[in-house]
Amino acid sequence: MTGYQLRGHLAMFGANVFWGLMSPVAKIVMAGAVVSPFLMTDFRIFGATILFWLLSTFLPKEHVPSGDKLRLAGAAMLGILFNQGSFISGVGLTSPGEASIITTTMPMWVMILAALILKEPITLKKAGGIAIGACGALLLVYGAGTSNSATGDNPLLGDVLVLCAQFSYALYLTLYKNFIKKYSLVTLMKWMFLFASIVALPLSVPTLVAADWQAITPQEGWGIAYVVVCATLFSYILVMIGQKALRPTLVGIYNYVQPIVATTVGICLGMERITTMRLVAVALIFTGVWLVTISKSRQPDSRVSIDKDQQYENSK
Repeated sequence: MTGYQLRGHLAMFGANVFWGLMSPVAKIVMAGAVVSPFLMTDFRIFGATILFWLLSTFLPKEHVPSGDKLRLAGAAMLGILFNQGSFISGVGLTSPGEASIITTTMPMWVMILAALILKEPITLKKAGGIAIGACGALLLVYGAGTSNSATGDNPLLGDVLVLCAQFSYALYLTLYKNFIKKYSLVTLMKWMFLFASIVALPLSVPTLVAADWQAITPQEGWGIAYVVVCATLFSYILVMIGQKALRPTLVGIYNYVQPIVATTVGICLGMERITTMRLVAVALIFTGVWLVTISKSRQPDSRVSIDKDQQYENSK
């Protein structure tokens, strides 16, 4: 493993730690019923847009041709708007337990799409690693008791929307694997979030107008700040680093780190307890990640991609 790839692994681990912490933080923020799930999504999209554009003012400006801006608009729809919007809408219609289970399908979609689009081989180690990791994630979900949670108003539609969210993000990881190497992280993110904001704004106006801004407590404000800065700004930067350095299948399987983080937080807060089943689940997840890491890929192409990125790093 090269240092460049190691950075990619650390970046994906860090991003999913931030996302795993986002679940309990967001639940605390939304428990007061002042901040709705849709308002939280607005905070993420619009807040990250402002932060990325502010950050870009301190960095060298990159010219992005109109054709590439259109491609970034497509990336924004798949990787940000459709993914977040479908997931939140789906969770509101189905049970949290079913939604958690469906999220474990994302690495599988990445593997299939990478095979179809990027011609990445589906090896026994890769398929086995994803299956083993999924078993571990499912054990954590069932161990938390979420499978007994209340059913939503339209479980079938909710499940379909959550599944669409996973497929949308998997398609984004696959289609834009090579394109994102053309520009810096901040340039990519500022344009993607801007396009996502433009499309989301007309749908968000009623939510923003109806919000009781004065009722938001300082504790909720800090929670919102964490979601926007850590779970959005930092996480998307880390995902870009991982996406540049690693195969899409490897990027996708780190999704299984999130339930580990959420369970660990629950144990630290006294809301959960350590059990043998949870320890087995964690072992299965990391075994799955290891198997996918050592599985074969299209070595010539991946080597060229790494060399190009290292040349870019050295030229700065």
